Amino acid sequence: MDEEYDVIVLGTGLTECILSGLLSVEGKKVLHMDRNDYYGGDSASLNLTQLYRQFRPNQAPPTELGRDRDYAVDLVPKFIIASGELTKILVHTDVTRYLEFKQIAGSFVYRDGRISKVPSTEMEAVRSPLMGLFEKRRAKKFFEFLQGWKDEDPATHQGINLDKDTMKTVYEKFSLEPGTQDFIGHAMALYLDDDYITKPARPTYERIVLYTSSMARYGKSPYIYPLYGLGELPQSFARLSAIYGGTYMLDKQIDEIVTDTEGKFVGVRSGAETVKAKQVIGDPSYFGAGKESEGGKIRVMEEGKVVRAICLLKHPIPGTEDSDSCQIIIPQNQVNRHNDIYIAMVSSTHNVCAKDIYVAIVSTIVETDKPELEIAPGLNLLGPIYEKFVSITPLYTPTSSGQADNIFITRSYDATSHFETVVEDVQDVWKRVTGSDLVLKKREVEVQG
Repeated sequence: MDEEYDVIVLGTGLTECILSGLLSVEGKKVLHMDRNDYYGGDSASLNLTQLYRQFRPNQAPPTELGRDRDYAVDLVPKFIIASGELTKILVHTDVTRYLEFKQIAGSFVYRDGRISKVPSTEMEAVRSPLMGLFEKRRAKKFFEFLQGWKDEDPATHQGINLDKDTMKTVYEKFSLEPGTQDFIGHAMALYLDDDYITKPARPTYERIVLYTSSMARYGKSPYIYPLYGLGELPQSFARLSAIYGGTYMLDKQIDEIVTDTEGKFVGVRSGAETVKAKQVIGDPSYFGAGKESEGGKIRVMEEGKVVRAICLLKHPIPGTEDSDSCQIIIPQNQVNRHNDIYIAMVSSTHNVCAKDIYVAIVSTIVETDKPELEIAPGLNLLGPIYEKFVSITPLYTPTSSGQADNIFITRSYDATSHFETVVEDVQDVWKRVTGSDLVLKKREVEVQG
């Protein structure tokens, strides 16, 4: 381990693997290390043995759950928005050749005690039980306004300025009811809370257009999902890195981040060996997350916590038209909370569990000292739960940009149900590390003769 690298990457979560893949493609000499013996870090997919080892160390998985190798249970439940930023990165880097995708069968929203499909076409809106007759007409006008908007054509603006007017102003212009605002803001624009209403409308406009264009792409829902679980994503970017000369070391304990007298990054120590590099990128767990600082610098701080319950079911979720996979959003107003509750469900169709088993993950941002009670409204929608694994995970964020000491730290995976915020973090870290914006270029892989 004597040679020097351009960048050492610590942790093989999705954020870190995308960065190491992109940096390797750029010609950087990358060493990627992880303390675990599997890829994925906090965004791994575990087989049954690993799942029980993590949540119930003294218990063997029940034999009736089937074969160990049939399982790939995600620790972090997220779906890929079909026309979103992660899809662009997958396509541009050609990582799609290592993956197969299947669409998620349905997108639902909880309202007044029942689950309804999120309408995404004019026809679905007309049939939707979410709105009364007059509200449907108003909503139709609202969606026609969004679809018809052209920045350069004031005739399409109807007196609205997306950069100045708040979303509240837009909703009021079309006289949309609070319940309609709920499903538009939370089940389509995918906001976790209602803070967006008092902010300029453009980001919400862009999010709704992203949702409807993603929906139009495959039909049933705006989401796609990789066969064999989300853990396939970091592994595929790791392959990309390896093709371009990246080096990987799994099952490697990281004992110390070595800095010089000025606090600048020098290298990483594992046992008696120290590897040197110009820069280090890593997830918060390698930089003191959750530990008392030992007189050194506090590099990460806790911003909140996410509670997640991985539930194994023997049936589809009631009220979802027997979908083999779905997302259900419970907007915060429906259950008197500040943050939404998300349910993500996949099944053996996605090669992540045995036949006739369904994996539903309920999650939200913790608001009280009884996190498990907070997800009860989600758990109650699932019907009988065969097995439940609950985790409460702190959300860490770096305390500095890293430019002063060449130590660049990624953020924890948030409670959103998709990967857009992960890509924002990738773009942010990329800019801090390289000094320039991430521009995706289509590249040809050299094939040796």
